[in-house]
Amino acid sequence: MTDTLYFTTRDGCRIAYQLAGAGPVLVLSNSIATNLHMWDRQLAEFAGSFRVLRYDLRGHGSSDAPAGAYSLDRLGRDVLELLDALQIARVHFCGLSLGGFVGQWLGIHAPDRIERLILSNTSPHLGPASYFDEQIRTVLAASDMSAAADMFMHNWFPASMLAGPNQTVDAFRAMVLATPPQGLAGCFAAVRDCDLRRTVSLITAPTLVIGGEDDEVTLASHSEAIAASIPGATLTLLPGVHMLNVERPTEFMSAVTRFLLN
Repeated sequence: MTDTLYFTTRDGCRIAYQLAGAGPVLVLSNSIATNLHMWDRQLAEFAGSFRVLRYDLRGHGSSDAPAGAYSLDRLGRDVLELLDALQIARVHFCGLSLGGFVGQWLGIHAPDRIERLILSNTSPHLGPASYFDEQIRTVLAASDMSAAADMFMHNWFPASMLAGPNQTVDAFRAMVLATPPQGLAGCFAAVRDCDLRRTVSLITAPTLVIGGEDDEVTLASHSEAIAASIPGATLTLLPGVHMLNVERPTEFMSAVTRFLLN
């Protein structure tokens, strides 16, 4: 069992993280409403070639959940401050969904820290803002996270995985249910206020963009737009929805490891 460790950001937020394996450092960044355990099924394989650094986004998992709106700038700086605390100069970075937003920010604003970049099931911009405002109001007013969990399961997984008992779906539902409402609201605000459509072209790190052909949240067209904007980026579209690391684990891992190791 990997120990969970903690560090505190400059604005006083305690961030949970785990380290496993040896080799070049690979940071794995989770989606909104999950935690670092969304990568459990990939950890052993990744740790065979890399020193894997997983962390809980602020507002999620075992990290603190400060009240109020978060910004993508703050989420990105959480990563940089974690790397500084661990005295790690450069990393490979793999982010899925909100983790991919963070990856784009790092590629734009901290190019000296990123060796290779994987952006999975993400977008440079999602809207309209009114949608996220409504999500924030709803989650903060709800008595529990059940409705949010239902929404995310529908967005993340194909009907075939939702049709009957499924341990993977149950594990992800549990992550949503355990997410602090103000943490989810804070990250909804970060996504609401983010627009990287003009600046994503500034990314210079070798980049792999992975998208789901049936993703209804971060559309395949979003992945295509990112790949077209970043010079030299590679695009891989897989037959699947949003959580491709668990829906299509073999194809996902093959694409990522081939990109990182070749």
